Order: sequence, then structure tokens, then C-alpha cells
Amino acid sequence: MNRTITLIFCALIPAALYAQNPPDFSGVYYPAQEGRGGGGGNRGAAPAAAAGQRQTAPPPPTRSAPTGDLSNGRAANAPSLTPEYMAKWEVIRKSRMSGSYDYDPIANCLPPGMPQMMSMAYGMEIMQSKDKITFFSEWQDALRRVYLDGRKPSKKVLNDPTYAGYSTGHWEGDTLVVETVALNDKSFIDSSSPHSEEMTVHERIRFVSPGLLEDRITVTDPVALTKPWETVHTYRKSSSPNDELREFACAEGLGHSPK
Repeated sequence: MNRTITLIFCALIPAALYAQNPPDFSGVYYPAQEGRGGGGGNRGAAPAAAAGQRQTAPPPPTRSAPTGDLSNGRAANAPSLTPEYMAKWEVIRKSRMSGSYDYDPIANCLPPGMPQMMSMAYGMEIMQSKDKITFFSEWQDALRRVYLDGRKPSKKVLNDPTYAGYSTGHWEGDTLVVETVALNDKSFIDSSSPHSEEMTVHERIRFVSPGLLEDRITVTDPVALTKPWETVHTYRKSSSPNDELREFACAEGLGHSPK
């Protein structure tokens, strides 16, 4: 009997340790995939020859052209839109192809929104405390907070949707599980797919190896999507001197836009 109790106790120790000591995500990260937007995939680990030298961020986008003209159509792995929202996408596509900025929030220096901001093309900083985790993206200076203290979105929050939405989370072992609601419909799911204010975003964030952070995202929208859309982002933690983000100041470029 004593041996059985000991085995049960030992099996419960890892779960108890995780509950008391969740992993620390704090730090500056860049996309780990080679060739990701902004060239950030190369900034997480500087080559030996560049050690000790500060890597420079790519320049912010200008209004010389829309973010993407969508002339190649939709990718096979793009969100599966309902007929109503596919028609909306066609309007966006034709506008982009004409060279218009009307449906290009990034060219107009608007926040990328969720989940698009988690692509973190220019890197991100994670600031973590017991009750809250803050994600700050250098791209458009986008900011979101994940509350870990058990609070729930109020009616006031739900009636005032925002680009970043309202995020709450909890720990499941070494994984941060996040639910985001109250998202306005002014942003896109990916770079161009529209969504409704019924959209919610589910995330599972964890270290897959030392310094390598994974964010598994599931987007659900009963109005705009025929089925949930899933994507995965992987980020590599950076170290000095490459652990400093710069001010984006996108709005400064609007004064130089074409008349």
C-alpha cells in the first residue's frame, strides 16, 4: 500500500511543479522560419561572423503599393470563407489589384489585429508576470494582453470589440492556453481574408525546445468561415545585442503618401 501511495505521489509531482512554476516566456523573439516576412527569421540567432554587431530591422512598409495585390488568387491553405465572405474577399482583391489602399489596413497604418499580429514579421517582446502576459509586436507597434488571473470579459468589453480583442489564458502543464474574443471586423484573418465580429481565436503556446516558442492558432467564425482555420507560428528567442525592438512609427509615412 505504501509503495502504491508513493508511486501516485511521484506521478503528481510534475503537474504540481508546472502549476506552481509555469515556464517563463519573457524575452524578444523573431520568426524562426527562414524567409518569413521582414527577414526576422534570420534575427533570432546571428551568424558567428556578425556576433557583437547589432542587426538592423527592415524598413517599415511604404504606401508605394498595396501590401499584396492578390492577383494570384487564394492559397490552398487560406481560410475557407462562406459565400458571403468570399464575395467580400473578391471586392478586396479587385480593389488591391487596381492599386487602391481602401482595403489595405497595413498601408494605412492600422493595427494588424488578431491573429494576424502573431505573425510578428518584425519581432515581438513578451513580458510575463503571474497574472498577465503582454505581447508587443514591433510591426505597427501592436499590443495585446493575456490575463491569467481568472477574470472574464465584461459586457462593456464584449460590446466594444477591438483589433487585438480581449484575451484570457490559463496554464495546462507547460502550455499557455489562450482564448481571444471581442474582435472587431476591420482586420483580416490572414493578409486579406475578412471576418465577422463573431470570430474567436484559440491558442496553445509552448516551448518546443530551448528558446523555440510555438503558437498553435485555431480561428473559429460561424459567420465568415465554413470550418475552423488553423495555423502555426514558431519564434526563436533572441539574445543581446539582438534583443531590442525599435519604434515602428508607421504614421510618419502617411504624410508622404501619393495624392
